[in-house]
Amino acid sequence: MVNNKILIADDNPEIREVLNVLLSSEGYDVIEAKDGQEAIELISSEIDLYILDIMMPVINGYQACIEIRKKSNAPILFLTAKSQESDKTLGFSSGGDDYLSKPFSYNELTTRVKALLRRYYIYQGKVNNDESTENKIIYNNIVIDPNNEIVFLNNEQIELTYIEYQILYLLLSNRKHIYSTQSLYENIWNEPYYYSANNTIMVHIRNLRKKIETDPQNPKVIKTIWGKGYRCD
Repeated sequence: MVNNKILIADDNPEIREVLNVLLSSEGYDVIEAKDGQEAIELISSEIDLYILDIMMPVINGYQACIEIRKKSNAPILFLTAKSQESDKTLGFSSGGDDYLSKPFSYNELTTRVKALLRRYYIYQGKVNNDESTENKIIYNNIVIDPNNEIVFLNNEQIELTYIEYQILYLLLSNRKHIYSTQSLYENIWNEPYYYSANNTIMVHIRNLRKKIETDPQNPKVIKTIWGKGYRCD
């Protein structure tokens, strides 16, 4: 079995070394980048997880995350000393999947890494040969195959991030139900809601609409119910 490949971007060589030793001991192949610019240059379909510091020279972690997300759906973990709610919101809004504050424990880091990789491995679609449509969710020109966690638009598979998939699956599985931003956040992220998470939800909904709506400015699939939340009819 091929080992998972992880890219670490941090301008502190000592932290990179510690992370490299910890993750290598768990059997992962580790690539190092000294800043956000180098991380962007190393983007590859072979990388299964990105770990980004935020405060880096040249290009910071948020900017690097945005560029990575344009080319890859691999999970992104922010590992940083910045722990304010606003920092967390900006990290998620940039396309990040998880956030771990320094200092961190060895167990906490490896637990987060394993969870993100397990989730990604399943979502990436180690697709079986079962062609049954029994459990599929069909909505106009969108088909969700929950067994393999993949989505088709006009009979063509589309690439969604794990978070985008979860949002779409939740809304289409519960059509006509209005989900507030708080309810969406708590269902998708499985953690307590905080007010500034509103922007996180808005960004992911906007990105999702760009992929599934004919006219993202006039959405027909995911509708905004002003003052209440979001709904699929």
